[in-house]
Amino acid sequence: MFTGIIEELAAVKSVNRRGNITNLSVQADKCAEDTKIGDSISVNGVCLTAVKTGKNLLNFELLDETARLTNLGRLKAGEKLNLERALKIGDRLSGHFVTGHIDCLGIIRNKTHLLGNLCFEIAIPQEFLKFIVSKGSIAVDGISLTIVNIRSNIFSVYIIPHTIQNTTLNFKGPSDCVNIEFDILAKYHQ
Repeated sequence: MFTGIIEELAAVKSVNRRGNITNLSVQADKCAEDTKIGDSISVNGVCLTAVKTGKNLLNFELLDETARLTNLGRLKAGEKLNLERALKIGDRLSGHFVTGHIDCLGIIRNKTHLLGNLCFEIAIPQEFLKFIVSKGSIAVDGISLTIVNIRSNIFSVYIIPHTIQNTTLNFKGPSDCVNIEFDILAKYHQ
């Protein structure tokens, strides 16, 4: 379980495919410090298991389905990633409950400044609209955000400067894919 509060903006060191497993190596500082083999880490919102750790290094294995159904399958060396370690019992919950199980990919349709704020408009497949709640929570690439507007199959979120500077949203723009996880409360309310 995660909170959607990104701890570190890390970088892909390498992506290597062997058979039907993709090995993802990530250069990380803060999140690599106390991570042990078997620990869960949210990588762009996807719950992955650390299979190897080292000084400033985390390694993960992605199955074909994970690579195909998330934006992790499109990664290249040098690209930035959002990392968050799993929530510990007793920690403060600053975002919302995020499981790391991606529901769908969204496509950024627009990135604009509106009323002095950065606004992203993200399109999702029509069948997932039932999970969108105005003023509700959503995880975009693992980032806990609040839905501002909904029209057709597009929702919008405003981003504060701190989030832009400390997440992959700083590098994203129109036509980029983002991992979407709908609020667990909205999903189970259906």
